[in-house]
Amino acid sequence: MSRIESTSDNQGKSAPNRPYKRVRMTRNERRVQLAQVARDLFARKGYDAVSIEEIAAQAGVSKPVVYEHFGGKEGIYNVVVDRELTTLSELIFSKMYKDARARETLEAIVVAVFEYIETNEAGFRLLVQRSPSTLEGDSFSTVLADIADIVSELIAPMLEASGIDPRTAPIYGQMLAGGIGQVGQWWVDEKVPDKENLAAHVVNFVWDGLRGLETEPKLRGSTPIPHHPAP
Repeated sequence: MSRIESTSDNQGKSAPNRPYKRVRMTRNERRVQLAQVARDLFARKGYDAVSIEEIAAQAGVSKPVVYEHFGGKEGIYNVVVDRELTTLSELIFSKMYKDARARETLEAIVVAVFEYIETNEAGFRLLVQRSPSTLEGDSFSTVLADIADIVSELIAPMLEASGIDPRTAPIYGQMLAGGIGQVGQWWVDEKVPDKENLAAHVVNFVWDGLRGLETEPKLRGSTPIPHHPAP
């Protein structure tokens, strides 16, 4: 079996614009190679700025080869996004255990997301880009929605035990999932602190915040915010 040379390093980070060497591959190997090339290009330049010609040139093949495997740019983009979402989702669920306590499950989710970002930087950058509206398929928001559902189920009993209506759990679940996603987008550029330290701070904020919730929260402001109509 031929070795597939990748434009990504072992951390999933986009490498310089370096074409593949032309080598003979099986059909499946070629498909994987094309997806890797396309992922790195989409992550670095965005969907609109990447062409089939560029994907083919970077992979060391002709344009018809790309069309044969994926039908076009939309096809290869959707395949790449779907693979990244599957990788992230499988990683999250692989960290979760049936009998784990709520905090342990929360920690597992947070660590899994940051682990994915650390090892698949190009894939994460691709997922958080604004997907073209003409394309079908899921996006990073789909994964965040799944995380929100899991977290909502985790904290509903905690809310009820604290005298808070458990039906409000989705509000907190959405906030927590969105916060994890936003921290991830910041961290992918900052690179500090390390993954474990970052996850510990996120869990600390979330867990302690949940313990201090008011049973009937109200806004504290007594002065209405003035409304200034647009000129």
